[in-house]
Amino acid sequence: MIDPSSVRGRWQAVSSWHGPLSLCAAAMAVLAVVSGFGLLADGRTVMGEGVWLKPFKFAVSFGLYAITLAWMIGQVRRWRRTSWWLGTVIVAGFVVPEISVITVQAARGVRSHFNFATALDETMFMVMGGAAYLGWLMTFALGVFLVWQRRVDRAMGWAIPLGLVISLAGMSVGYLMTAPTPDQAQQLAGGFDLATIGAHSVGGRDGGARMAVTGWETGAGDLRVAHFFGLHAMQVIPLVAMGLRLLSRRFALLAGDGVRTVLVCVAALGYGGLGAVLLWQAQRGQALVSPDAPTLAAVAILAAAVVAMTGAVLGIAAARRPRTPARGTWTAGSTARV
Repeated sequence: MIDPSSVRGRWQAVSSWHGPLSLCAAAMAVLAVVSGFGLLADGRTVMGEGVWLKPFKFAVSFGLYAITLAWMIGQVRRWRRTSWWLGTVIVAGFVVPEISVITVQAARGVRSHFNFATALDETMFMVMGGAAYLGWLMTFALGVFLVWQRRVDRAMGWAIPLGLVISLAGMSVGYLMTAPTPDQAQQLAGGFDLATIGAHSVGGRDGGARMAVTGWETGAGDLRVAHFFGLHAMQVIPLVAMGLRLLSRRFALLAGDGVRTVLVCVAALGYGGLGAVLLWQAQRGQALVSPDAPTLAAVAILAAAVVAMTGAVLGIAAARRPRTPARGTWTAGSTARV
């Protein structure tokens, strides 16, 4: 039987989430559905991809970003009004302008990113760039306020800002894509007007062989991999904290708040480290699906370090646990057998 007080408590928790960001997430869900139908009904392509694939992917990504920030702001106890306005600016100044440009360019059947073919296309891309800078700054500011919150649950209190820090690093990878490639830089130096400036691939041209759905290059390095991976740390790291809290109900070693907090930090270190490896791999012109020996070695070293640190934390926690006296032994200060 459902406990009414439990339902009421959950509703109050959800209702404390940031309203504009929650509505934004709902709008992104609608756009994802519309874009999905567009992929089925519209046969046009851009760079070998359906024109509606990019709006679909960005709608899903922005939806996750928006609902996560809405929840994070709901956890705020200090500077609630300031945090609310930061979230509102993120919606109005970052998400809405960027997704609008992507959707309009898809409807026109042209590229949204790196497109300098016409004055309109260049203006559209500049709007996206300005929105991305504003989004980065507002997310950073929100992260600062989240760091200085009172931590009732220390593990989650650390998971939220650590996830945001890694996400900001992932966002920053996007700026690397806007720089001219060596070939483009040479042509620009020669006075040529280019229709495309910037690229997401390294060591190859955009639009080559690619993975399904994600569209990541399989014949060259792709900066979008590290960009995507880092960006979604803001969901993954808090989920780790939630998972540890659930596991603590079954495993006594995880009952201590300090143990879970350290494990969250280890998880964040491992996640951020893997993001750095993915960026290093892409910048060497290497596809995600074709790792070389140095890449595999870096992943193996990182995995070993995470496992070792996790083992050390659990080992120390086990050593510090008070031991329960065995039956039939004397306990200090007692006058009878246990």
